[in-house]
Amino acid sequence: MRCKKLRTPFLLALVAALAMGHTPGHAAGDQDPSPLKIFKEREEQLFRVGYRLATTNAPFCERNDAASGFLLHDASACDDPKSVRQTFGLTGDIGIQTVAADSPAAAAGMKRDDILIAMDGIEIAANYPPSKPCWRRTQRLHDLLQTALGRGPVLIVWSNPEGERLSADILATHYCASNFELLDSGKGVAADGNRVQIDADFPGFAFPEDEFAAAVAHELAHNLLNHQKTLDQHGRKGRLVRLSVRDADRLMPWLLANAGYDPRTAVLFIQTLGPGYGGGLVRKRSHDGWDKRVEFIEAELPEVALAIAEDVNADWGKRFKRMLEVEIADPS
Repeated sequence: MRCKKLRTPFLLALVAALAMGHTPGHAAGDQDPSPLKIFKEREEQLFRVGYRLATTNAPFCERNDAASGFLLHDASACDDPKSVRQTFGLTGDIGIQTVAADSPAAAAGMKRDDILIAMDGIEIAANYPPSKPCWRRTQRLHDLLQTALGRGPVLIVWSNPEGERLSADILATHYCASNFELLDSGKGVAADGNRVQIDADFPGFAFPEDEFAAAVAHELAHNLLNHQKTLDQHGRKGRLVRLSVRDADRLMPWLLANAGYDPRTAVLFIQTLGPGYGGGLVRKRSHDGWDKRVEFIEAELPEVALAIAEDVNADWGKRFKRMLEVEIADPS
């Protein structure tokens, strides 16, 4: 079963489409998972972890956006919408794919496989029919939600799998302004200043969640520290790129600690991907060696612990020392 869009970003408040076109590995115990289910599971994993990291670190980010904490998918975006609805028990096209823990959507009682009926007084079926390209409908729904959240509480109407119609006012929460995108193939990770991009075959999906979160945190750190803009302005010289990676590594434990993960898993993540996968994902000519990267992260851990002891939270906005900025200010 294939959907019509192979590469589509999803945002923390809503997903832009349900996408599939590749069959990554699957979890042990699942005898015959469909490609669609596998992709959706990884998309949900990235959503949950990204939401957790971005919302808990929002107090320290320079730019914030509004989030509601639910992820949508659109059965009509696939070649066989009827089969998709049957596979996931959906009674309509616009389904709730997942709901982040401790989010406004979760507090309102929204659950996985519920069907979105209306937002902000606007009926979805009547005003947002299936579109071409297929991802445009959910993108428009995202825009509607973001605009409404900016004005205040949003009235969401949905139905559960039993057909019961429910409604609640959803309050916005804040998250660091960075979107998350799962790509249909490949094994890499990247950040472009506005998005964290992870390929569907990234080995980290098989790791414990906190180590996977470290991978997401590293890429998120690049965005939060404005590395793309800085390197565009000052050139992608080898030392500057190396310092940007070093800063992203060092910020990982700060972001993980605020999200409730063990900050030491930043070290475990680098140790696993370094020698375990030939170093290809964490060793590039522009990067420190994986063992040196571990040293820099370990040196940061006492600073994180001190910040938490003094301020409760790991306030990296106030305490984190940015090596790249120091180098640019005084290249001598």
